[in-house]
Amino acid sequence: MTKAELVEGIAGKAGVSKAAVEKVLKAFMEEVKTGIKKGERVTLVGFGTFYAADRPARTGRNPRTGEEIKIPACTVPKFKAGKALKDDLN
Repeated sequence: MTKAELVEGIAGKAGVSKAAVEKVLKAFMEEVKTGIKKGERVTLVGFGTFYAADRPARTGRNPRTGEEIKIPACTVPKFKAGKALKDDLN
């Protein structure tokens, strides 16, 4: 599902304009980014939790040459699905 399809689906179910949904969705994504940048967890009860996790530096291999390369440490966004979402899928 693309962002445009998501906006269209939400607009249809909520009975509001696509422009309004797009503004709300953009604001939602910005707030999630801001929260996880601060080290906070953004929890939507019944849906899931967005958070940031540190990935340590490690050694990898170039698949073409087999040469070892160093992969630097970084912070990555993560999402953990909530129980209600997991139950709906199964």
